Formats: sequence, C-alpha cells, structure tokens
Amino acid sequence: MSHTSQSSAVDGAGATPPGPHSVVVAGAGPTGLLLAGDLAAAGVDVVVVEKRPEGISNLTRAFGVHARTLELLDARGLADELVATGQVIRELRLFGAIPFDIGALPSRFPFLLVTPQYEVEKLLLRRALENGAVIRYGTEVLGLSQDDGGVTVSVRDAEGESTVRARYLVGADGTRSAVRQALGLPFPGKVVIRSVALADVKFTERPSLVVQVHGTGDAFGFIAPFGDGYWRVGGWDRAHRGEPDDSPVAFEELRSLIERAFGSDFGMHDPRWISRFHSDERQVPRYRVGRVLLAGDSAHQHSPAGGQGMNTGLQDAVNLGWKLAAVLGGRASDALLDTYHSERHPIGRAVLRSSGLNLRLAMAHNPLEIALRTVRKLVVTHVRPVTRQAVGEITGIGHSYPAARGAHRLVGRRAPDLELAGGRLYEALREGRFVLVLPPDGESGAPAGLDIAGRRGRLVLARRADGGDGAREAALVRPDGYYAWAGAADGPSIEAGIGPWVG
Repeated sequence: MSHTSQSSAVDGAGATPPGPHSVVVAGAGPTGLLLAGDLAAAGVDVVVVEKRPEGISNLTRAFGVHARTLELLDARGLADELVATGQVIRELRLFGAIPFDIGALPSRFPFLLVTPQYEVEKLLLRRALENGAVIRYGTEVLGLSQDDGGVTVSVRDAEGESTVRARYLVGADGTRSAVRQALGLPFPGKVVIRSVALADVKFTERPSLVVQVHGTGDAFGFIAPFGDGYWRVGGWDRAHRGEPDDSPVAFEELRSLIERAFGSDFGMHDPRWISRFHSDERQVPRYRVGRVLLAGDSAHQHSPAGGQGMNTGLQDAVNLGWKLAAVLGGRASDALLDTYHSERHPIGRAVLRSSGLNLRLAMAHNPLEIALRTVRKLVVTHVRPVTRQAVGEITGIGHSYPAARGAHRLVGRRAPDLELAGGRLYEALREGRFVLVLPPDGESGAPAGLDIAGRRGRLVLARRADGGDGAREAALVRPDGYYAWAGAADGPSIEAGIGPWVG
C-alpha cells in the first residue's frame, strides 16, 4: 500500500472524520519549534514528529540571528535571553572590503547575533513545551494522504508503523523533507558549492569583531566570533569541490584554506568539531498543497553567504502560525492560508537571489567576475539607497508583503517597535493578537463608533507615546509585526479598515 499522495490537493472528500490533532508539524528544528510554540500559545492542539532521537546536537551549521528575527523573538519574550548567549556584531565585511554597517538599523536590535543554532532551539523548545505542544522524537514520516477533513500522516517509531491524523500538516523537516517528497513536489535548483569545510576553533591572533567573508581566485573563507572564545570558520577550495559530505576533513586542510582566503590563519587551534557540507540553491514552486504546507529548509535552500537560511525559516513560521490559528479558531476562512504562499514565496526567492549573488562574488576568479565584484563594492559602499536595500535584504528589516492597489503606504510593511503608552509594540504583540495603534493624544478607550468589547480575544488596543511618522493616524498591526491597515483615526474609518481582519 502506498503511503504517498501526489500534488493534487484533496481526495476522498469526507472519507475520514477529523482526527485528534489540529496540526501535525514534521521537524523539530528551529522552524518547526517556533511554529509549534506559536500554535500551542494560541490554544491549538499541535504535535511535532521528529526523526531524530531526543536531545539537541551541538554540531550546528547555522550561527547568525539577524535583526528581523530578533524582533520576532522579542514579540515572544525570547530575544533578550538569546542575545545573552552570543556575540553582538555590528558590521559584516564581504570580499575583504565591502562593509555592511548594521549598527545604524532602525531596530531595537541593530546587529547580527552570532550564536549556535542549538541556543535558538533550546529556547524555542522550552517555549513550545511550556505552552503545551507535544513532541514525539524518534518518529519518522513515511507518507501522507489528505481529504476534505484533514491529513493522515503515516509514521514509524520504535513501536512500529502507525498513523497520525490532523486537520493540517506542516513540513518543516529540512532539506530532505519527507513531507515534500510525499507530496511529489519538485525542488528545482542546483548545487552551488560543494565540499565546504566547517569548524569551530580558537584563534591565537584576534581578528576584528566582525563577520568576514573573503575569497581569492581559488579559495574563499568566512569567520564569525561566538563570544565564548571560539570562532566559526569555513573554507572552500576550487580544486577540492567534488569531495562528498561524509569525506573526512583534515584540520590542516581547513587551516590552509583560511590562510589562503584571508592571508592569515589567525593561529587557529583546538577545533571542537569539524565537518564538510555542500550548499544548494533550491525552492519549491508551491508552499501549500491542500491541507499540507511547507516551511523552512523544506521549502527553500540558500547559499551560506549572509547567514539567512535559518532566519528565513523562522520568519516563515511566524507568518504561518497566526494564520493557522485564525483558521482553526474560526476567525478566518481557509483562504487565508493561501496568503502564506503569496507572501513568503517571493521572500524566499529574493533571499535566494541576494545570498547567491554574494556567494558568487566571494568566489570570483576570472577578470569579469572580479570586475563585477569591484563595481558591487563601489555601489554598495557609496550609493545610499543601494546600501539600505542590501542591508535590509540581509537583515530582513527591508522585506515587505504585497498590498492591494490603493492601499495605505504602510500596508504590508514591517512595523517598527513603536513606543506605546505603557510599553512597546513588540511587547504588546506577545499576546499573539492584532494590535490597533491609535494616535497619542486621544481620549482613553476606543473612538466613538468602534466596537472593541466584541473583539477582546482578537485585538489589543494601544496608543502611541510619541509623535513620530504616522502618529496622527490609526494603524492595525498583524500578529507577525506587519501592518494590515492604516488610515484615519475616527471610529467609522477604523471600523471599516479593521473589519476584514478582526471581524
């Protein structure tokens, strides 16, 4: 009997009654854990199935948490605790000379946090469990089938094969996603770099505290400080690009790569681990197939340049979580889930483009590529709009979602951490609801003609405490920190604007 269903969205309408779970999440990496925590916090019955045994490995490839991701973790009360685990970096330096100054970002977190992926996972795991998510380790997804009522997931654990039933399934199970394969979805793209040697080491010489990516004609490398005495280092040699991932890495090989790329090996010693990996650029054509959705590395893979892979996946989870909760809670129609693809797929494509360009420039070796790198260096360094765009892409601050024709200029854009009477916007977002932000000088309570009492479970009312941009208008901020609506601050205008979002 086949366990798989192909990419047709729904079959066997009404054949199977709804199951015991609202959502099954495949994968207990950062993306799956953040999504599970958001759903559980919203009162959704969620179970996570994870192929790995219980316990978080400290052999981690992701090491950078960008500003936008930190803002979203702040909206969950986790950012400050995570920042304490790593090293704050306010400048990225690509190709030896292009400085990306992120210290001036309009954010509470104007920096890159260098911290191991397992530190992110530990916090997200704790939050998910505290909110009631169930995690089944040692449980492998074998296949799935779906119908009008939900999804039946075939799994195997220590006790044998069985099924798990839920209304929705989210595949956050990584680059070799069993969920994606069960859907029969293609994963078009290519391998962009093979046989990258990776390690955490100590340095005798201390480089500047910036994340650096640099290359020569035949080799490139990157270094990033963890803040605990160890540095993440990676290197690639054009002559050895065919080595398989399981091929052993000699420490001397990596040391030589770093020396060639940077002109010094910085006295590297005492590796706590060392491995080899390859990097693909791929993206699935659809993030949603019926009642099954894909997030994180299951949906997209990026080059390591810029450190955006884990961050993009976490932001997928934030976008999807509140939408699933709204649909399952009867506050929105199933069509809301279509906006997950329409909003996040273009972001994934943009990250593929920007990270891929940075990687290719780092590996430049012929005269044309080197000339292009020189031009890029000059433009990014001296043309301010291009500088802002490049920094916005890398940090996630600059990403926005599509808005309807004629919508207010704020709609779809990231909401900054506005100062509110009694706190900050991202503190108000910790309740997992929409936040209606009103001008600072109005009377207490809601404007006349606006029903707040009937929306208590969906809406937080707040007033600005400053007179900054847009302070004279009202604005509705989505649970994921993006503007849903903005306009005049009178009751009838607000009622018309927020009605489609909060009923």
